[in-house]
Amino acid sequence: MKSEIRRQLSMSYDRVLEKMSTALATEGFGVLTRIDIRETLHKKLGVEFRPYTIFGACNPGLAHQALNHELEVGLMLPCNVIVYDNQDGTTTVAAIDPMKTIAATDPALAPIANEVGQKLARVLAAIV
Repeated sequence: MKSEIRRQLSMSYDRVLEKMSTALATEGFGVLTRIDIRETLHKKLGVEFRPYTIFGACNPGLAHQALNHELEVGLMLPCNVIVYDNQDGTTTVAAIDPMKTIAATDPALAPIANEVGQKLARVLAAIV
């Protein structure tokens, strides 16, 4: 059972990064954090790693609804979206599937989780 929504793109890593914030904004997500894993690992450990970025994305309206229902859902926020270079000319984008995380912890959150999941799937589909 997969816990993510995933796409492999025939597009450069840098081009995908350029498109990600706009694609997220189109679905009502803001970027709260953007972590360059490659840079962080190089700085902290002195090791090389493939280009890899984690976006911490939040749709404020849906987050508010979920938090009003269950305060502990904040443990699973923001929604993480990852972008990484496959080192073969393709790039992978993936997002957590809230139906496998948030809805799994509290079935009453399923309608919100479903909406978030549909929005994240559209974000990934919009990167062309």
